[in-house]
Amino acid sequence: MSWLLNLYETYESNTGRVGRIEKKHNEQEYTLLPVSHTTQNAHIEVQITADGEFHSAKVVDKSDASTLIPCTEDSANRAGAKIAPYPLHDKLSYVAGDYAAYGGEIKKEEPFAYYIQQLKSWANSPYAANKVRSIYHYLRKGRLIQDLVEGGILYVDAHGKLLDKWEQQAGEKDSARPPIFSVLAGDQTSAFVRFNVYSPVKELTDVWKDQEMYDSFVRFYSGQLGDEDLCYVTGELLPATDKHANKIRNAADKAKLISANDTSGFTFRGRFHNSQEAASISYEVSQKAHNALKWLIHRQGKTIDQRVFLVWGNEDKDIPGLTEDLFAINPAVAVVKEQASYTHPELAAEVAKALDGYRNKLKPASNKEQKVSILVLDSATTGRMAVLYYRNLNVEHYLDRLSEWHSSCSWLHSYRKNDDGEYVRFYGAPATKDIAYAAYGPRASDKLVKGVMERMLPCIIDKRNLPLDIVNSVRHRASSPESMDKWDWEKTLSIACALINKQSKVGFSVALDENHSDRNYLFGRLLAVADVLERRALGYEETRATNAIRYMNAFSRHPARTWNTIQSALQPHQAKLGTRYKYLSEYAAIIDEVASRIPISKFNNEPLSDLYLLGYYSQRHELYRKKESGDTVEASNE
Repeated sequence: MSWLLNLYETYESNTGRVGRIEKKHNEQEYTLLPVSHTTQNAHIEVQITADGEFHSAKVVDKSDASTLIPCTEDSANRAGAKIAPYPLHDKLSYVAGDYAAYGGEIKKEEPFAYYIQQLKSWANSPYAANKVRSIYHYLRKGRLIQDLVEGGILYVDAHGKLLDKWEQQAGEKDSARPPIFSVLAGDQTSAFVRFNVYSPVKELTDVWKDQEMYDSFVRFYSGQLGDEDLCYVTGELLPATDKHANKIRNAADKAKLISANDTSGFTFRGRFHNSQEAASISYEVSQKAHNALKWLIHRQGKTIDQRVFLVWGNEDKDIPGLTEDLFAINPAVAVVKEQASYTHPELAAEVAKALDGYRNKLKPASNKEQKVSILVLDSATTGRMAVLYYRNLNVEHYLDRLSEWHSSCSWLHSYRKNDDGEYVRFYGAPATKDIAYAAYGPRASDKLVKGVMERMLPCIIDKRNLPLDIVNSVRHRASSPESMDKWDWEKTLSIACALINKQSKVGFSVALDENHSDRNYLFGRLLAVADVLERRALGYEETRATNAIRYMNAFSRHPARTWNTIQSALQPHQAKLGTRYKYLSEYAAIIDEVASRIPISKFNNEPLSDLYLLGYYSQRHELYRKKESGDTVEASNE
């Protein structure tokens, strides 16, 4: 129950945001829902005067369709033929008293009778707002569809019945198609109607955005809740509920986190007489916790194939994410300074600097302990959702683990773009999503990607070892550059180096370690020198791969034998260029020096370990760095 309690506390600490419309980067609106409210996509908007008369109506554009509406326990969970009206806005079959007169099908009982009786109770209560009374006085006349037909919103056939679909006449343009048929997936009877109140004197707040309307229904409905029971979340005696919210991830989501409606199966039978004995949760806590979860998912959740990855703080929601790379957390610190090549301690200091801003911001103003929650959700079926991973940590502990991850699993990357659309080089750990693509390719399915992202979480939070199958897969792809384009391979290579660096627990840096005598590291250096030498001999405008790149996979499996092939392929280039270029003799000297450090007994065909990739990357980086920073004489000769 701790995750429910944390969500409940998050709602309580953000009551000032309730009902306030916010927008995502794609302009999609979302809000922290009031208690006893949900969202629906409306198709028709009807304007009512303060006196309860029809004023006008319009078809709602899809971009403005999301509508915040009051709901009861039953209406929020209605399905099939169950009659459970929403208190105010609803489908035509509920809100139109003349629904049957215009061809609407009534299966057993008329939904309008239930709807208007419920609305009457609210309108006549001491909590009713004036807008509720105006809407009720109009709808009790039972002529909504008649007004919508006369207003050109709905269309009827020759018999005065609502059209099922629009039949386009021969030669008729698409623009002649009525708007209502463009926004509906089914026939006109499936239209959802929202109501507003019009005033010629002053501009009124829309009903679905009016705080007074929210408060009015909450106070009215709170007196109709069930019996009190012990709430397992707060430990207080409060009105309980066994009907919990859906639409957690999006408006079409039917999966529930808490459900016990299978009274004929073995959900709780055999251990308990009813679901309340298994777990009793109050209506208020359920509403606030679920609404906080919906809001957080819209605000900062990361969703991959319906699996939600969410990190939030109980006091401050803006917490650096687990699944992001350092560039996303703090680009100013992650981006490489000119000619910088950090050692492990230096990088750790830079990462700590990147997170210091969060530490200072999250310092509690009181003695209350700051907490961070990590939650992963997914659903196996359309109706049930599960918590796959949950942790609640002290904020300092969380930031320490994040700092440790970005320091120990770090490398130099160059696949991210800045705000100007230019590729930049940055240090730090790769994003978990990028690790998945490095392991299984850029076309990996979302199901595979979300599985990798979930498996990486314990490695960050609990300092678990990296999954060997993921590391081996990334290493194998990094050793096969001929199977992918250059950009994808460079990305895979840097991510492979980051994971190998983390796995080694030695703390390698991108800077070349000329004193490192490991056989695998030295063989990697040899491969890098051969690659750079041939690339410079061919010219950087030449796009074909060097022999070092072409034979990289074979080199990792049979280094001694493949090195002879690569070195033989270098000789024509060296003979052709002669001694005109200073770098040729320098590179030859490096090859001789590195090869001499490998003992004869180890210069064999035993497969190389992952460290050869680190040696390759660091040696290549060092050679290119020298070319960029100095060698002005050589540059003028060339």
